[in-house]
Amino acid sequence: MQEEVIDLIPRKVDLMNKDNVVLIDVRTDIEFKQTGVIKNSHKLTFFDIYGNYDLENWMQEFQKLVTSKNQTFILICAHANRTRTIGNYLIGLGYKNCAHLHGGIAQWIKEGRETVFN
Repeated sequence: MQEEVIDLIPRKVDLMNKDNVVLIDVRTDIEFKQTGVIKNSHKLTFFDIYGNYDLENWMQEFQKLVTSKNQTFILICAHANRTRTIGNYLIGLGYKNCAHLHGGIAQWIKEGRETVFN
């Protein structure tokens, strides 16, 4: 059983994105507008700007994207702090292939990788 969320460097996330792995960006609308998102990412805000969250609603939306506990998915946030917390929670629920973007979108942009605004 997976014990903690897997750190993936931007290059690896880029390669997996080409294989249609599910990318879930958990940041806020303000953050999406500031930096854009990685192409093919699903915007699914977890914490609002005040740090509040609606776990039941978030899980309902998440389960539409990740339909099996064996499915591979990658969580994305600004610096990989939120995704580590969320990912480890999901692992506790039995999700077996949970990864996140090491360094978050900040590292992605630092490496000169593309984001899209949509």
